[in-house]
Amino acid sequence: MRISTRSRYGIRLMINLAVNYSRGYSLLKDIAKDEEISEKYLSQIVIPLRRAGLLTAARGINGGYMLSSHPSNITAGQIVEILEGDLCVIECIRDEDNNICARSGNCASRELWEGLGDKIRSFLNSVTLEELAKSKLEKEQRMLEYSI
Repeated sequence: MRISTRSRYGIRLMINLAVNYSRGYSLLKDIAKDEEISEKYLSQIVIPLRRAGLLTAARGINGGYMLSSHPSNITAGQIVEILEGDLCVIECIRDEDNNICARSGNCASRELWEGLGDKIRSFLNSVTLEELAKSKLEKEQRMLEYSI
């Protein structure tokens, strides 16, 4: 299983919004600049996140994007699942009808892959945007102290 650029950038977008949560709405162009990601690419990423209810959008002079709930209520797992789809590590785990692999019903290694998928999902769901935002701020502070 590989996490796509879409998810990596989506996580960065959401961390940025978490860091700025108390300030209200953020413009996509400002996030794009801060994160060094194409605004056009981010505009595609916000669509499924908004549709899933993790983001709200507002038009107008004070508009932009904002997390729909507090950063402590949104996990990395939610974001990745929205942007990647099912977090299945191998196709045959989803194969209830043995369409992909005739052995999937009695495969000895299937439990290994199911367990790995469960661990990945569990880990991603245990990390909140609040924690990631705090980590980002701490790293930025250390960089400032180091450069002085």
